[in-house]
Amino acid sequence: MTIKAPMQGVQYVKAPERDSIGDSASMEGLVAQIIADVRKRGDAAVQDYSKKFDSVDLAVFEVTPQEREEALTELDPQTRADTEFAIENVRKFAEAQLATILPLEIELRPGLHLGHRVIPIERVGCYVPGGRYPLLSAPIMTIVPAKVAGCDEVIACLPPNAHKAMIAGCHLSGADRIFRIGGAQAIAAMAYGTQTVPAVNKIVGPGNAFVNEAKRQVFGPVGIDQLAGPSEIFIVADSSGDAVMIAADLLAQAEHDVRTRVGLITTDRTLAEATLKEVERQLQDLSTAGVAGQAWRDYGEIVVCSDEAAMIAYSDHIAAEHLQVHTTDPQDMATKLRNYGSLFIGELASVVYSDKCCGTNHTLPTMGAGRYTGGLWVGAYVKVATHQWLDERGVQAVAPPAARQSASESLEGHRRAAQLRLDRLQVPSA
Repeated sequence: MTIKAPMQGVQYVKAPERDSIGDSASMEGLVAQIIADVRKRGDAAVQDYSKKFDSVDLAVFEVTPQEREEALTELDPQTRADTEFAIENVRKFAEAQLATILPLEIELRPGLHLGHRVIPIERVGCYVPGGRYPLLSAPIMTIVPAKVAGCDEVIACLPPNAHKAMIAGCHLSGADRIFRIGGAQAIAAMAYGTQTVPAVNKIVGPGNAFVNEAKRQVFGPVGIDQLAGPSEIFIVADSSGDAVMIAADLLAQAEHDVRTRVGLITTDRTLAEATLKEVERQLQDLSTAGVAGQAWRDYGEIVVCSDEAAMIAYSDHIAAEHLQVHTTDPQDMATKLRNYGSLFIGELASVVYSDKCCGTNHTLPTMGAGRYTGGLWVGAYVKVATHQWLDERGVQAVAPPAARQSASESLEGHRRAAQLRLDRLQVPSA
């Protein structure tokens, strides 16, 4: 069977068998019901849904200080050291990013003063997924930048059956309050508040399809970082690519979930065919092959491009969440790529390092969203809000065109408000 090429100058060596975006089935009705119920009944509804979906009956959702200490005490010393290493890197990078977001004051015209302030969001909610494995890096990526940004209060919600080490991770990352609430009910609780969970101003963090749909539905009264689908990794490579390393990186991401999307985009057919064989070989003794193998079969792809331009064009079309560059001159290639969540330049830069501890954030855009946005960063936790003030010279410059424009739009109230200040300037003081 001939599989249609994804675009001109690109041919499949292995095509995905399923469409990851199409497979994200709508759960709109059920999630809407959960949100409405939590909004109406608060903690009682959260308790009911925790029983139904998590098989946990909790009368108290918030993790106590004593429970935090217990989780910390039980954390393996090396795991704690590694967690603190990751926290330090993420914090330092967030601090460096925040330093680039500067307040502004400018006198645009004589007497017309404009500017903006950088204002931390008051209260944020961080959803921390339980996931298939205890992902200790997850709370670091959402909580640490919020603390660096200066948010007054950081709320963390994680599924009630999440590994206890995840509580320790939330604590070490700086969460002010931690709640054992998962799924769409957690998003609803943070969005609208309950008897015990305070309403937040913005919700960040990845989750499953129910969490994603809940974030979509509550957006408006509360902000969200982004809508995140299944994880993705693509690698662009020329003939210098190493099939063993490429296969290892693809499978490392594929083990996240059976719906992970992974792929190789190359100009070299020999590398493409060698990588296809190498993936199958490495799956033979990979302990997570049950997950990674299914993701590879269903959503994995390898394409061969006619030239470098076609390779760049297809990569920008995919706009992968994680994009690795394995070419002869990766720094040069990096300057030619524009659509991605995060870029990994050269074969020594693995997605695994960013996923865990190197300092960049692993909460990134998926499903093509890299065409218009980047990932979660410290800037997501602040507002850049403008202001203005005028002296008499500014009024004399701005009021006449503002009044004329208002009159031409038949907005008499606007015209009067603009003209009033100008008229008063012309009245001599007693």
